[in-house]
Amino acid sequence: MTLPRNDVFFPHRWALAHGRELTLGPAGVLMGILNVTPDSFSDGGRFEGVGDVVAHAAAMAEGGAAILDIGGESTRPGGDPVDGETEQARVLPAIAAVTEALPDAVLSIDTYRAETAEKAVLAGAHIVNDVWGLQREPDIARVAAATGAGLCIMHTGREREKLPDVVEDQFAFFETSLEIAAKAGIDDAQIVLDPGFGFAKDPAENFTLMARFAELYALGYPILVGTSRKRFIGHATGRDAAERDAGTAATTALLRAAGAAVFRVHDVAINHDALVIADAMLARRPAR
Repeated sequence: MTLPRNDVFFPHRWALAHGRELTLGPAGVLMGILNVTPDSFSDGGRFEGVGDVVAHAAAMAEGGAAILDIGGESTRPGGDPVDGETEQARVLPAIAAVTEALPDAVLSIDTYRAETAEKAVLAGAHIVNDVWGLQREPDIARVAAATGAGLCIMHTGREREKLPDVVEDQFAFFETSLEIAAKAGIDDAQIVLDPGFGFAKDPAENFTLMARFAELYALGYPILVGTSRKRFIGHATGRDAAERDAGTAATTALLRAAGAAVFRVHDVAINHDALVIADAMLARRPAR
Protein backbone atom coordinates (compact mmCIF):
# COMPACT_ATOMS: atom_id res chain seq x y z
CA MET A 1 0.00 0.00 0.00
CA THR A 2 1.37 3.42 -0.98
CA LEU A 3 1.80 5.71 2.01
CA PRO A 4 -0.18 8.98 1.99
CA ARG A 5 1.32 12.44 2.31
CA ASN A 6 1.50 13.71 5.89
CA ASP A 7 -0.73 16.67 5.04
CA VAL A 8 -3.82 14.44 4.68
CA PHE A 9 -3.68 14.10 8.47
CA PHE A 10 -3.57 17.87 9.05
CA PRO A 11 -6.78 19.57 10.28
CA HIS A 12 -9.26 20.33 7.52
CA ARG A 13 -12.54 22.18 8.07
CA TRP A 14 -15.59 20.49 6.54
CA ALA A 15 -18.25 23.18 6.20
CA LEU A 16 -21.80 21.95 6.83
CA ALA A 17 -25.34 23.36 6.77
CA HIS A 18 -26.86 25.31 9.67
CA GLY A 19 -23.49 26.82 10.59
CA ARG A 20 -21.99 23.51 11.67
CA GLU A 21 -18.58 22.10 10.79
CA LEU A 22 -16.40 19.05 11.42
CA THR A 23 -12.62 18.80 11.63
CA LEU A 24 -11.21 16.09 9.39
CA GLY A 25 -7.66 14.77 9.27
CA PRO A 26 -6.12 14.34 12.73
CA ALA A 27 -8.48 11.51 13.74
CA GLY A 28 -10.77 9.19 11.81
CA VAL A 29 -14.45 10.19 11.81
CA LEU A 30 -17.27 7.64 11.90
CA MET A 31 -20.52 8.00 9.94
CA GLY A 32 -23.15 5.59 11.24
CA ILE A 33 -25.55 4.11 8.70
CA LEU A 34 -29.24 4.50 9.52
CA ASN A 35 -31.38 2.97 6.77
CA VAL A 36 -35.12 3.58 7.07
CA THR A 37 -35.83 1.13 4.28
CA PRO A 38 -37.43 -2.32 4.10
CA ASP A 39 -34.83 -3.77 1.70
CA SER A 40 -31.31 -2.49 2.36
CA PHE A 41 -28.82 -5.32 1.85
CA SER A 42 -27.89 -6.04 5.49
CA ASP A 43 -30.24 -4.10 7.77
CA GLY A 44 -33.41 -3.57 5.74
CA GLY A 45 -36.59 -3.29 7.81
CA ARG A 46 -34.83 -3.02 11.18
CA PHE A 47 -35.43 0.68 11.83
CA GLU A 48 -38.70 1.64 10.16
CA GLY A 49 -40.51 3.01 13.24
CA VAL A 50 -39.51 6.49 14.46
CA GLY A 51 -38.85 5.16 17.96
CA ASP A 52 -36.50 2.49 16.60
CA VAL A 53 -34.74 5.08 14.45
CA VAL A 54 -34.12 7.44 17.38
CA ALA A 55 -32.96 4.63 19.66
CA HIS A 56 -30.48 3.34 17.09
CA ALA A 57 -29.28 6.86 16.29
CA ALA A 58 -28.65 7.50 19.97
CA ALA A 59 -26.76 4.23 20.36
CA MET A 60 -24.53 5.01 17.37
CA ALA A 61 -23.83 8.53 18.61
CA GLU A 62 -22.96 7.23 22.07
CA GLY A 63 -20.70 4.63 20.49
CA GLY A 64 -18.64 7.22 18.67
CA ALA A 65 -20.43 8.09 15.41
CA ALA A 66 -19.90 11.79 14.70
CA ILE A 67 -22.31 11.65 11.74
CA LEU A 68 -25.59 9.78 11.27
CA ASP A 69 -26.39 9.01 7.61
CA ILE A 70 -30.13 8.55 7.00
CA GLY A 71 -31.29 6.88 3.79
CA GLY A 72 -34.71 6.02 2.43
CA GLU A 73 -33.89 4.06 -0.74
CA SER A 74 -31.75 0.96 -0.98
CA THR A 75 -28.70 1.32 -3.22
CA ARG A 76 -27.84 -2.39 -3.16
CA PRO A 77 -27.40 -4.09 -6.54
CA GLY A 78 -30.85 -5.03 -7.81
CA GLY A 79 -32.62 -2.98 -5.12
CA ASP A 80 -36.17 -1.82 -5.87
CA PRO A 81 -36.22 1.89 -6.76
CA VAL A 82 -38.72 4.16 -5.03
CA ASP A 83 -40.12 7.53 -6.03
CA GLY A 84 -39.21 10.77 -4.32
CA GLU A 85 -42.46 10.97 -2.39
CA THR A 86 -41.90 7.53 -0.84
CA GLU A 87 -38.29 8.36 -0.03
CA GLN A 88 -39.27 11.61 1.65
CA ALA A 89 -42.05 9.93 3.64
CA ARG A 90 -39.38 7.65 5.11
CA VAL A 91 -36.52 10.06 5.77
CA LEU A 92 -38.13 13.38 6.73
CA PRO A 93 -39.90 12.14 9.90
CA ALA A 94 -36.70 10.32 10.86
CA ILE A 95 -34.59 13.45 10.44
CA ALA A 96 -37.06 15.55 12.41
CA ALA A 97 -37.23 13.01 15.23
CA VAL A 98 -33.45 12.55 15.49
CA THR A 99 -32.91 16.32 15.35
CA GLU A 100 -35.31 16.80 18.24
CA ALA A 101 -33.91 13.93 20.33
CA LEU A 102 -30.21 14.54 19.53
CA PRO A 103 -29.82 18.26 18.76
CA ASP A 104 -26.02 18.07 18.74
CA ALA A 105 -25.89 15.22 16.19
CA VAL A 106 -24.62 15.86 12.69
CA LEU A 107 -27.05 14.36 10.20
CA SER A 108 -26.49 13.31 6.60
CA ILE A 109 -29.15 12.59 3.99
CA ASP A 110 -28.29 9.72 1.66
CA THR A 111 -30.03 10.72 -1.56
CA TYR A 112 -29.40 11.66 -5.18
CA ARG A 113 -32.68 13.61 -5.51
CA ALA A 114 -32.47 17.39 -5.33
CA GLU A 115 -35.96 17.76 -3.86
CA THR A 116 -35.31 15.20 -1.13
CA ALA A 117 -31.98 16.82 -0.30
CA GLU A 118 -33.53 20.29 -0.06
CA LYS A 119 -36.36 19.13 2.21
CA ALA A 120 -33.97 17.07 4.33
CA VAL A 121 -31.64 20.01 4.96
CA LEU A 122 -34.65 22.16 5.82
CA ALA A 123 -35.70 19.44 8.30
CA GLY A 124 -32.29 19.51 9.98
CA ALA A 125 -29.76 17.56 7.89
CA HIS A 126 -26.26 19.02 7.61
CA ILE A 127 -24.74 16.90 4.83
CA VAL A 128 -25.92 15.65 1.42
CA ASN A 129 -24.50 12.25 0.48
CA ASP A 130 -25.03 11.62 -3.25
CA VAL A 131 -24.17 8.13 -4.50
CA TRP A 132 -24.42 9.32 -8.10
CA GLY A 133 -21.82 12.04 -7.65
CA LEU A 134 -24.10 14.92 -8.77
CA GLN A 135 -24.51 13.24 -12.16
CA ARG A 136 -28.01 11.72 -11.78
CA GLU A 137 -29.73 14.98 -10.77
CA PRO A 138 -27.22 17.83 -11.21
CA ASP A 139 -29.70 20.25 -9.55
CA ILE A 140 -28.67 18.66 -6.24
CA ALA A 141 -25.50 20.74 -6.57
CA ARG A 142 -27.62 23.90 -6.51
CA VAL A 143 -29.21 22.67 -3.26
CA ALA A 144 -25.80 22.15 -1.65
CA ALA A 145 -24.64 25.58 -2.77
CA ALA A 146 -27.80 27.35 -1.58
CA THR A 147 -27.93 25.63 1.82
CA GLY A 148 -24.21 25.43 2.55
CA ALA A 149 -24.58 21.71 3.20
CA GLY A 150 -21.56 19.47 3.41
CA LEU A 151 -21.43 17.38 0.24
CA CYS A 152 -20.21 13.84 -0.23
CA ILE A 153 -19.63 13.19 -3.92
CA MET A 154 -19.45 9.45 -4.57
CA HIS A 155 -17.94 7.67 -7.57
CA THR A 156 -20.02 4.99 -9.24
CA GLY A 157 -19.44 2.66 -12.14
CA ARG A 158 -23.15 2.07 -12.68
CA GLU A 159 -24.84 2.96 -15.99
CA ARG A 160 -21.64 4.25 -17.59
CA GLU A 161 -18.60 3.03 -19.51
CA LYS A 162 -15.67 2.61 -17.13
CA LEU A 163 -12.01 3.09 -17.97
CA PRO A 164 -9.91 -0.09 -17.64
CA ASP A 165 -7.72 1.39 -14.88
CA VAL A 166 -9.71 1.73 -11.66
CA VAL A 167 -7.84 4.83 -10.44
CA GLU A 168 -7.91 6.59 -13.81
CA ASP A 169 -11.66 6.00 -13.83
CA GLN A 170 -11.92 7.75 -10.46
CA PHE A 171 -10.23 10.84 -11.85
CA ALA A 172 -12.35 10.86 -15.01
CA PHE A 173 -15.60 10.56 -13.05
CA PHE A 174 -14.69 13.15 -10.42
CA GLU A 175 -13.56 15.63 -13.08
CA THR A 176 -17.17 15.76 -14.28
CA SER A 177 -18.65 15.88 -10.78
CA LEU A 178 -16.32 18.63 -9.56
CA GLU A 179 -17.06 20.70 -12.66
CA ILE A 180 -20.79 20.47 -11.81
CA ALA A 181 -20.02 21.50 -8.23
CA ALA A 182 -17.90 24.46 -9.30
CA LYS A 183 -20.51 25.74 -11.76
CA ALA A 184 -23.14 25.58 -8.98
CA GLY A 185 -20.95 27.68 -6.70
CA ILE A 186 -20.18 25.03 -4.08
CA ASP A 187 -17.25 25.99 -1.86
CA ASP A 188 -14.34 23.53 -1.80
CA ALA A 189 -14.64 23.42 2.02
CA GLN A 190 -18.04 21.71 1.62
CA ILE A 191 -16.72 18.79 -0.45
CA VAL A 192 -15.63 15.30 0.53
CA LEU A 193 -15.08 12.58 -2.08
CA ASP A 194 -16.04 8.90 -1.85
CA PRO A 195 -14.41 6.36 -4.23
CA GLY A 196 -17.57 4.23 -4.12
CA PHE A 197 -16.34 0.84 -2.98
CA GLY A 198 -18.65 -1.86 -4.30
CA PHE A 199 -20.57 0.29 -6.78
CA ALA A 200 -20.11 -1.61 -10.06
CA LYS A 201 -16.62 -2.70 -9.01
CA ASP A 202 -15.53 -6.33 -8.84
CA PRO A 203 -13.42 -7.66 -5.93
CA ALA A 204 -10.15 -7.14 -7.80
CA GLU A 205 -11.06 -3.51 -8.53
CA ASN A 206 -12.01 -2.87 -4.90
CA PHE A 207 -8.77 -4.30 -3.53
CA THR A 208 -6.75 -2.48 -6.18
CA LEU A 209 -8.46 0.73 -5.10
CA MET A 210 -7.42 0.02 -1.53
CA ALA A 211 -3.83 -0.74 -2.54
CA ARG A 212 -3.55 2.46 -4.60
CA PHE A 213 -5.68 4.60 -2.31
CA ALA A 214 -3.05 7.30 -1.71
CA GLU A 215 -3.14 8.21 -5.41
CA LEU A 216 -6.60 9.70 -4.87
CA TYR A 217 -5.19 12.57 -2.80
CA ALA A 218 -4.06 14.23 -6.02
CA LEU A 219 -7.74 15.18 -6.33
CA GLY A 220 -7.22 17.59 -3.42
CA TYR A 221 -10.14 16.69 -1.13
CA PRO A 222 -10.69 14.64 2.05
CA ILE A 223 -11.96 11.14 1.34
CA LEU A 224 -14.85 9.20 2.84
CA VAL A 225 -15.00 5.42 2.44
CA GLY A 226 -17.97 3.07 2.60
CA THR A 227 -16.72 -0.50 2.67
CA SER A 228 -19.12 -1.71 5.36
CA ARG A 229 -20.28 -5.30 4.80
CA LYS A 230 -19.69 -5.00 1.04
CA ARG A 231 -19.54 -8.03 -1.22
CA PHE A 232 -15.81 -7.79 -1.85
CA ILE A 233 -15.26 -8.35 1.88
CA GLY A 234 -17.46 -11.43 1.66
CA HIS A 235 -15.53 -12.56 -1.42
CA ALA A 236 -12.30 -12.53 0.60
CA THR A 237 -13.66 -13.90 3.88
CA GLY A 238 -16.44 -16.21 2.68
CA ARG A 239 -18.88 -14.56 5.10
CA ASP A 240 -22.45 -13.38 4.59
CA ALA A 241 -23.30 -9.66 4.89
CA ALA A 242 -24.30 -9.78 8.56
CA GLU A 243 -20.98 -11.45 9.44
CA ARG A 244 -18.65 -8.98 7.71
CA ASP A 245 -18.08 -6.45 10.49
CA ALA A 246 -14.65 -7.80 11.43
CA GLY A 247 -13.60 -7.67 7.78
CA THR A 248 -15.02 -4.16 7.57
CA ALA A 249 -12.97 -3.10 10.60
CA ALA A 250 -9.84 -4.43 8.89
CA THR A 251 -10.52 -2.22 5.86
CA THR A 252 -11.20 0.71 8.20
CA ALA A 253 -7.82 0.36 9.89
CA LEU A 254 -5.98 -0.10 6.59
CA LEU A 255 -7.69 2.81 4.87
CA ARG A 256 -7.21 5.07 7.86
CA ALA A 257 -3.49 4.31 7.69
CA ALA A 258 -3.72 5.21 3.99
CA GLY A 259 -5.24 8.58 4.91
CA ALA A 260 -9.02 8.20 4.64
CA ALA A 261 -10.88 10.74 6.78
CA VAL A 262 -14.47 9.49 7.20
CA PHE A 263 -15.79 5.93 7.51
CA ARG A 264 -19.42 5.05 6.75
CA VAL A 265 -20.25 1.90 8.76
CA HIS A 266 -23.06 -0.25 10.13
CA ASP A 267 -21.32 -1.44 13.31
CA VAL A 268 -19.97 1.64 15.06
CA ALA A 269 -18.33 -0.11 18.02
CA ILE A 270 -15.96 -2.42 16.15
CA ASN A 271 -14.97 0.29 13.68
CA HIS A 272 -14.45 2.78 16.51
CA ASP A 273 -11.90 0.38 18.01
CA ALA A 274 -10.24 -0.10 14.61
CA LEU A 275 -9.84 3.67 14.26
CA VAL A 276 -8.49 4.05 17.80
CA ILE A 277 -5.76 1.51 17.01
CA ALA A 278 -4.98 3.05 13.61
CA ASP A 279 -4.81 6.58 15.01
CA ALA A 280 -2.59 5.45 17.91
CA MET A 281 -0.20 3.98 15.35
CA LEU A 282 -0.35 7.11 13.16
CA ALA A 283 0.54 9.27 16.16
CA ARG A 284 3.91 7.47 16.25
CA ARG A 285 4.46 7.75 12.50
CA PRO A 286 7.73 9.56 11.63
CA ALA A 287 7.40 12.79 9.71
CA ARG A 288 8.12 12.53 5.99
